[in-house]
Amino acid sequence: MGTEEKKEYICEIGKRLYEREFVAANDGNISIKLAEDDFLVTPTGVSKGFMTPDMILRVDGAGEKLEENELQPSSETEMHLDIYDKLEDIGAVVHAHPPYATARAVEGRGLERKILPEAVISLGTVPVAEYGTPSTEEIPRQVEDYLEDNNAVLLENHGALSWGEDLKQAYFRMETLEFYARILKLIDYEHAGEISEENLARLRRIFQKE
Repeated sequence: MGTEEKKEYICEIGKRLYEREFVAANDGNISIKLAEDDFLVTPTGVSKGFMTPDMILRVDGAGEKLEENELQPSSETEMHLDIYDKLEDIGAVVHAHPPYATARAVEGRGLERKILPEAVISLGTVPVAEYGTPSTEEIPRQVEDYLEDNNAVLLENHGALSWGEDLKQAYFRMETLEFYARILKLIDYEHAGEISEENLARLRRIFQKE
């Protein structure tokens, strides 16, 4: 997939986020790593549901534009770049405010019980990073400690972050996160049965073969 196709794909994923109500108005941001010191990011002040490929910005590792564009990079670009800096093997990051997951972020409650096989395999556990003021260096600083051993994190009183080897995986992890949070809302969480360690080990062996 070339750069222009990746810009189109970012717009497609943005539309999915918007139509599924994972973001409202101009909320959320998406990025793709093209190469070392070369990234695509969504613009600030534009709804993710109404983006066009020419709106997607190309920036370097400092967030400076590499191509002419009248729009400005997302105010959360630093957060994305910090994640790429810490996790060298990932290729995309998604930040959104899916309602059920965000509700748990507001409550300060992670998704740490092993209840759904799909969530265990795709996400593992999902911790809550302490509150940081949006669009400031506080969020990257609060998220840092949770990057290495997780595939997603909740941002206290804010929303959710997911990442992956490509944009499809990063988006699907966000989708799985919201589905998991929604299921937890529908059950008696405190009395829900967890998958045993024996069955978790079997699950991991099965999925490692695929």
